Amino acid sequence: MSACPICRRPADPAYRPFCSRRCADVDLARWFNGSYAIPATEPEDDPDAAGTERRDPGEPEPRH
Repeated sequence: MSACPICRRPADPAYRPFCSRRCADVDLARWFNGSYAIPATEPEDDPDAAGTERRDPGEPEPRH
């Protein structure tokens, strides 16, 4: 049996991979408050990132 990632007690199949509803809720709260984050590249660093427009090379730059 695996250990709960929050408190290290044995996991309960009903709350897998956690041992209890409490530990599952602690984990969810950590996601909501930003304690856990998935690394990402900033759009200015990645030309293929969502939100960037693709133009024809011959097309003039848009004016804002």
